[in-house]
Formats: sequence, C-alpha cells, structure tokens
Amino acid sequence: MSKHLTGDTNFTAKVKVLLSKIYGRSTLKDSVLERAITYYELEQSSHQKLEKLNQDIVRLAKINDDRSKAKLDNLECEQRDSLQELRLESNSRAQHLQLICRDIIELCEGETSAETNKKSAELLGTIQLISPTEGSKVAFANERNKPLYRGVLVLRLLDQICLKTLSSGAYLAKELSKISDYNYKELRTENEAAYLEFVDHVKIPMLMAAILQDIGNYHPDAQKIMHGVDGKKSMFRALTVEERKTLLQINYRETIKYLINGIGVVIYVGNSKEERDTFNKVETNKLRFVKQLLKSSIQPKLGVGNLLKIPQIYTAIVLSTKDNYNYKLLPKVYQALYQNAERGNCCRSVVDSLYQITGDFPQGFGVIYIPNDNDQDARYEYAIVTQLYPDVPNEPICRIATRQLTFIGHGHDLVVKKTNNLYFVETAREFSSINKERLNEILELLSSNYLERKELDLLPRCWQPEEFFTKKVNQKLWNRIR
Repeated sequence: MSKHLTGDTNFTAKVKVLLSKIYGRSTLKDSVLERAITYYELEQSSHQKLEKLNQDIVRLAKINDDRSKAKLDNLECEQRDSLQELRLESNSRAQHLQLICRDIIELCEGETSAETNKKSAELLGTIQLISPTEGSKVAFANERNKPLYRGVLVLRLLDQICLKTLSSGAYLAKELSKISDYNYKELRTENEAAYLEFVDHVKIPMLMAAILQDIGNYHPDAQKIMHGVDGKKSMFRALTVEERKTLLQINYRETIKYLINGIGVVIYVGNSKEERDTFNKVETNKLRFVKQLLKSSIQPKLGVGNLLKIPQIYTAIVLSTKDNYNYKLLPKVYQALYQNAERGNCCRSVVDSLYQITGDFPQGFGVIYIPNDNDQDARYEYAIVTQLYPDVPNEPICRIATRQLTFIGHGHDLVVKKTNNLYFVETAREFSSINKERLNEILELLSSNYLERKELDLLPRCWQPEEFFTKKVNQKLWNRIR
C-alpha cells in the first residue's frame, strides 16, 4: 500500500503520543496514570518506613549514651535521605505533569482565538476519530482518552467564561484582574508576557485538575470496588448505589492526597532567595487552586468548579465507558447536561456556554446529509464535524467526506442544515420515500463490504468514520482549503 494511505499525519501522531503520556500503559510505566499507580502501591510501605524511623528516633533520643547518640545520628540521616528521596520523586511527577500540560496547550492554542478554536477542534476531533466506536476495546480506549479530551474542553470553556460573569473565587478573580486591561481574545498578541503568566498561573493548574480528576480511582481501595474483592470483575461494570457512593468518596480523598503528597510544589532551582520565595509562593498558590477546583467540582453550584464538572459530564457521555455506549446517541449529550443543571448538580449558564462552543454534534462525529442537488440524483453523502462554535447549535460545521457517493480526502467545508441532516427524524422521514433499490445501491457504494451493509440501517442516521480516518490522506480534515 502506498505511503500516503498508511501511517498518521504529524498531528495525529502527536495526539497519540500525548494520550499515551497521560493515561497510557507500557513497560516503562512512565505515564501520569502509571506514576500515580506506582505511588499508590508504594505509599503504604513508604509511610510505614518513615513511621518506624520516627519511633526509633524518639526512643533513642530518650537514651543518653554515646552508642545511642551514634545510632540516633544514623537514623536521623536515614530519615532525611528518605524524605529527600520522596520529595525528589514528587518533584519529578510534578514536572512531568506540568510539561504535559504545556504540550497540550501547544497543541490546542494558537496566536489568535480563531486559530485556537481550529486547533482545539482538530485535537478533540482527532481523539474522537481514533477512538473505537464498536467492539471490546471501546471502554478501555475511552478511559484512556477522557482526561485529554476533558482538559481541552476545560480550556475552551475557561475562555468562554472569562468573557462572562462567574463566581470564580479569589484566586481566579485575582488572575483575571491582571489582564483586565486587555482584550482577552487577543491577549497573546496584545501582551505575550501577560498571556504566558495567565497560562502558567491559571491554564496549567486547570489542566492539572482535569487530568487528575479521576486518578483516585486507581488507588487499591478503589480498585477493589471496581474489580471486586477477587479482582475478576470488569472495572466498567454498573456499580450498586452503595459501591458508587463509596467509590466517589475514595476517588476524591485519594486524588487530593495524591495532589498534595504525590505531586506537591515544584522544587525551585537557583541561588536567589528572593526568586525562590516568589517561585514557592506562586507554585503553592497554583497547587491550592488545583485543590479548590477538584473540591468545588463535587458541588459546583454557581462557582468555578463548573469549569471542571461540566466538561467531565460531557466527556463521560461522548467517550463513555459504559456497556450501553451507543454512538448514535452522542448528539443527545446536552439532554443529560441540562438535566444535571435542573437537579442542581451544575450551573445552567455554564452549560449554555459549553453548548455555544460545541453545539449538539461532537467534534469528529459522522454526519449524513442530503445535498442540495438531490433532486437530480436521489442520494445522501457523508461529512465529519470539524469546527467549534456553530452559528446554530444543531447545524454543525463539517468537512465533506464523500462526493457523488465516492470517498474523498480533500472535501470542502459545509454547514449541514437541520433540513438536510438525516440525524433528524423529520428529514429522514421526507427522504424515506426513496425506493429500497436505490437505498441499497447507496449503501453498497458507501460501505466497505457486504457484512457491514447487513449491519447498517437501510436509511442510516449517522456514520462512524473511524475506518475512514485510519488512512493518512483522510486525516487532513482541518487543512485550509486552497
């Protein structure tokens, strides 16, 4: 097979690497997730070792002889070394996490707000398009991909909220006041230094919170609930109400503990006391902000926790790990979000803000539409959602994937009107008058094999572009049209 058909584009490859760095599993055990699991596995033994050292030091301190003093010196030295080792390990995890957050920002933010929205749409769409939508690997892939997807939504929702009013808490309010003299949308071009400081003080902590939000689920106590005492149950199974409640408590408790003890404040490197004091103050405040985000996301009400909670709910549905995952239902995601708002679980106005960003159809979703020239040749065509901020929430901005029932890798952009979108019952009903022979003929052209055609509805409401996206030439959906 020719090289242009196989492999990945540079951007798709970067996304896959980033996903592996965050929640991947490998022999290196070097992802954010694996570092947390290692910490949880060694946490108890490290604590027991330090506790024993403390007890021995207290005991020997009461004995006033030369031999005991020598032993005491050795134990105190061992204690310092152990604490220093733990501190260095935490620092390594903190630096690793913050570096990944910067990689995310580089991948999804540009010089202008328009470029940022385009890059974010590409990142979200790529995650959706490389995530399986059928088969046994759906839950595992979605579990791996959720933190990055959620993080990008958090950033874009932050941008939207920064242009509105939100009960943001003292820390975010203070940081926003620093850039109040500038046009937020053009901050990067108006004042690069102010933008970089806002990234460091606000966006990095928000990404940290989004990535770590469910890390406590990998604590041994949580895993016993998810996998059962015998360890043989599926971690994606439906839990009882009591199991779910206990798991939520463990996840929150252990996530916060990991944030404070397993990540902590990055160690200052340098010789200036003044710089060190400023650095430590900034990093301590950032860590407190992450903690505030995680804590307030449990019951966000009207506050800053909504910036974490609402993307969490959205992502949990679009990249669901449940057995009843149904790709066709993804555009119904806001039904669940507004129900949560009605129950007081999140703020309706912030849901409105995310709705304005994404619309009904998630990035990368496969849309089937009736072209405007359909009177001449009854048919439907395939397209993929590729842009954020649709003018009308239920009329997605797409890149066409087929022309005259032939797959192409260089289509143009198209706003799919509701009256042309087969996802909607009224449109499908109007088109259903087409005879079955013609519908079978279309299916034969657009599906890869007979077995696939047997599984498809005669008049499908959407399509799953996963296979289409495996070809390198088809991964350039966001390239500028020349």
